This record gives sequence, structure tokens and C-alpha cells, in this order.
Amino acid sequence: MTVSTAAASPDQPWRAHYAHPAPWDTIFPPLSVPQMFADSAARFADRPLVDFMGRRFSYADLNGEARAFAAGLQQLGIVKGDRVGLFLPNVPIYLAAYYGAMLAGATVVNFSPLYTATELAAQVADSGTRLLVTVDSSALLPTAVAVQAQSAFEWLVVGSLADQLPWAKGLAMRLFARKALSKVPPQALRWDDLLAETAPAPTALDPEEDLALLQYTGGTTGTPKGAMLTHQNITANTRQVEAIDPQQDARDMIVGVLPLFHVFANICVLNRTVAHGGCIAMLPRFDAGQALKTLARVRATSMPGVPTMYQALLDHPDCGKTDFSSLRVCISGGAPLPQPLKQRFEAATGARLIEGYGLTETAGVATANPYEGEERPGTIGQPIPGTRIRLLDKENPTRDAAPGEPGELAIQGPQVMRGYWRRPEAALAAFAERPDGRWLRTGDVAVLEEGGYLRIVDRIKDMIAVGGFKVFPSEVEAVLLRHPAVKEALVIGVPDPYRGEAPRAYVTLQEAATESGEALAKWLNAQLGKHERVDAVVVRESLPKTMIGKLDRKALGAEVGLA
Repeated sequence: MTVSTAAASPDQPWRAHYAHPAPWDTIFPPLSVPQMFADSAARFADRPLVDFMGRRFSYADLNGEARAFAAGLQQLGIVKGDRVGLFLPNVPIYLAAYYGAMLAGATVVNFSPLYTATELAAQVADSGTRLLVTVDSSALLPTAVAVQAQSAFEWLVVGSLADQLPWAKGLAMRLFARKALSKVPPQALRWDDLLAETAPAPTALDPEEDLALLQYTGGTTGTPKGAMLTHQNITANTRQVEAIDPQQDARDMIVGVLPLFHVFANICVLNRTVAHGGCIAMLPRFDAGQALKTLARVRATSMPGVPTMYQALLDHPDCGKTDFSSLRVCISGGAPLPQPLKQRFEAATGARLIEGYGLTETAGVATANPYEGEERPGTIGQPIPGTRIRLLDKENPTRDAAPGEPGELAIQGPQVMRGYWRRPEAALAAFAERPDGRWLRTGDVAVLEEGGYLRIVDRIKDMIAVGGFKVFPSEVEAVLLRHPAVKEALVIGVPDPYRGEAPRAYVTLQEAATESGEALAKWLNAQLGKHERVDAVVVRESLPKTMIGKLDRKALGAEVGLA
């Protein structure tokens, strides 16, 4: 990376109070993902890259496997620009398949291991995936086989889950957990058989033009769309995230429990760790007890996660017995971080829990609170180096919001996607054309506070229209979360014959809490403006969540008959 010395301009108020250690105008030269991985493999060859349930894989191990996979793909006929799908949990061959496919010139397509056959088939068809990689898990392989039977893709490659475990655990899985494994069909290619002994043919990549990743959006506000992320989008965002860590020379041990198919983990767990020479203590799924044991066993320095994960760690009975002394900082993303949760986590662990913000369309991260020094709890921090932000008028994105007023957050930077795969009309709507270029419209309403710290007020599509007034659900949720009995909260708009819509709150309670919905509504409404008051607070056993554990407002609306 290089540093510019461009002068600050009046529309960049964060410049005078910039709290990240790297200068805001740092420049990130073009770099491909395979080159970034090769550079780290050469520098850190003997270091562990993955700890999988106690078995360690070095940089050299996984680089060799990635190169063998790339050569095997080329021998099959995979060429530059072809799509290779990963239908995988967090397992070591994810890394070999991810970097190997890109080394062969292919574009990786991430698929959630929680997808049904219908969901997987739809995205395989939309992306034009030619080859799919999975493992012989009974939760995954039958789904992949069913989709291949529809002639949705040409080749199915299956890795052995037991082979990736420590020897004793792998043997135990084969002997005593056979129901967890599925028989590999004869038409599938086994992972080990595909690995070639020859070196892959060199593939010329243009980091700023060639696609590294098709990353489908979460679909919480509509049909998932494939964000087209270039090699430079991914490597720039990796280096941006690395640049805001003042202790970047430390050898990090990251608990990788965020699913690697998700863009947050793709940058903050996978690529950032690889670029840094760190190690990922990889877990196939989130279990609070297992995460706590892993944190202590590997003496983790960080565990990127979503707020519900940190809440689950605090709620687990082993939390108080866990040694957190190695934990330095944890990054929270994917959803707003409630202040009571932040305070409890920091008190329990001694680590700093910082809130950041990003989108699939920004390859991962756009803003963050600083790792050290001043932070602003309740905000998403400042733009990370190389990132520009502005607030657009909510009704007319060709104009900026009035000074001091909420506006739609718009972003420019080297991490911003090229567009949406085969959706030019959606891509056109996603950007605001201004005299100084294209700005990604996030759909999130924000305010810019003193010092250039951003506070998300709400999503434009989530705002509730109450008798001509706009109500931001997150503001009502923030008040609810201050009640000691409330654990989680979601607010949605429901039809109202007089006001058009009315806010309604849905909550879960802390353990042993007994407050009624009526009592909570009375407490809440006493602290809200007249138009913000809820018509009811509904106490539930659980609230719907997305695949990464983020509270899902859209799914809640569907559950209560509003979608």
C-alpha cells in the first residue's frame, strides 16, 4: 500500500479527527487474490494457517493443495471466467478450493451449506456454475446430488470430512457417526482424485477487471443478487481491514466460526488472516460451548462475529470459567451492536468489542470504530482508509442530504462491487451517478456526527410510515434493549386503520425474566414520541435469524402474516 498526501476537503469531516492508524488517503495498488495468497505462502510457509479441531495445516500444505486443485480444474477444462461453486461448511478444503479455483482463473461462487435443493439450484442456474465442491456430509451431499441430477452443473467434487480431522477423530466419525456421512455417488469426482501432480498453467488476471467472486446478497430485502467482486475489490478490502489494526505485526489466532461463505467472514476471517500470516481456528458451525473451549485451547486473539454470537457466549454457563486473557479485540458486524451487550462482553472478557459496517456490495467492510483510542459506541465508526462516504437526500439521491439531517449512506472505494451479475437494471438502481463518479447506494439511513462518526438510523425499506411521520425501527429497538428483561428486539410496521401503519415490537426475554408484553409496552411508550409508540409488545420464545445469526425483520414479517 502507498500513502497519498492529498489535502482534506470540506465534505470529508472525518479527516481532521481520523482515528485509524493508517492515513485515510492510503492507496491500495491492484493485486489479485492468487498473488496475495502466494505471497503469504512464501513468507509464512511453515506457519499454521488452519487449526481444524486440533489438526493443523500449514501455509505450505494448503498452498500445495490449492495449486494441485487449480491444475486439476484446468485438466477438466475449466477456463478463465468459468464459475466454480463452493457448497461447504468451514473446513480446510474450503481454502484450497477457494484459492485454487481463482488460481485457475475461475470465479468462485459461494453457496450457503444451509440451502435447500431449490435454493441451491436457483443460484447455480443464475450463476452458471460449471463445477460444485462439497463434502460427504449427509447434510450437504444429498442436496448437491439432487441439484446435479437436474443437469444444473457438469461436475460434482466431493471431499472427505473425516480425512480433514485429526486421525482419532476421523476414525471415530467413520466408526460411530456414520449417519453424519453420505455415500459418494459413482458419478462424482473425489477431491483427492482431482488433485493433479502437475503445476497449474499460469493465468493472466487483471485485478481490477476480472471477477474473483460472485457473492449473493442475503435476500433480506428481496431476491438474492450476485454481487460481482473483482480481485482488487477483495484484496483492497483485505488490506484496508489490515491497515486499521495497529498491532498488525502480531501473530493472530482467529476463531473462524463465522461461515466462510459469507462476505463478512470472507474478508475478516479468511483473507485478512491469510494476508497477515495468522491462523484460523476453524469451526464448522457455531456452538457457544465449543467456541468457548476453542477460544481457550488455541489462546485466540480475536473472534469476529455477529451480536447474537457474543450474546450466546455470555449466556453459556462456561463463560465465567473461560480464560479470555489472550483475547485482544473482537469485531462485531452484520447487525447493530446493543450497548448493554458490548458492555457485558468487554467486562467479562477484557477484550475490546468494536462495531463495524459493510455490505456484500462493498466486499465486506466500509467503516469501523478504531481498534484503539476513541470509539463512539452506538456508531459504525469512521470510513476505513481509501473509502469515501456521503449522505444522499432520501427522496432525491441526485442531491445531498441537508447538513445535520439523516440521509441515505452512499460509498465510494476500491472495495465497491462492479455491479450485479446478469441484473443490469438492479445495478443501475444501486448506484447514484454524481459529477465525481458512481456512489453505491446502501439503502441505510445514517447521520454524520461530530468527528465524522456515522450512526445508522435505519434501512429505508424498513422505515414505518405512521400518519405522515417516518419511524425508524432501530431507534425503538434501542430503547427496548435498555430494559433489563429484554434480550432481543425487532420492530416492524403493521397495518393500522387510522395511521396507515403502527410500530409493533417483538422481543425475547433474558433468562428468568417474567415481564409481560403489556408491562413492556407501557414502559416503552412512556419513553417514545407519540408517533413512535408501539401498538403492542409481543413476547416470543425466539426471533427469526438469518444464516449468520442476524435478526431477520423480513422473516418475522412473513411469520406474522405481513409479507
